[in-house]
Amino acid sequence: MSLNAKPIGDRILVEPAPAETKTASGIYIPETAQEKPQYGTVIAVGPGRYSDQSGALIPMTVKVGDKVLYGKFAGQEFPFEGKDYLIMRESDIYVVL
Repeated sequence: MSLNAKPIGDRILVEPAPAETKTASGIYIPETAQEKPQYGTVIAVGPGRYSDQSGALIPMTVKVGDKVLYGKFAGQEFPFEGKDYLIMRESDIYVVL
């Protein structure tokens, strides 16, 4: 991967899965009707967040390469070199698949 980005804090860089272009029965979905995928692959992770009480660093639980499920409106879109990525906090992730 040519993307050289290092998220800060408890942020994660995710490459969303491609949108579905065809239904299970073979009907093509127009681009305007395609749903944004709610899962993707973790590309980079920050070091973690600091505890409010002790000030100790709480490390991230997800790692590069994990497949994750996240909320429909999670993250900030980040287009780079023709690809779309999402930057989100670890708390936006629901499940590691």
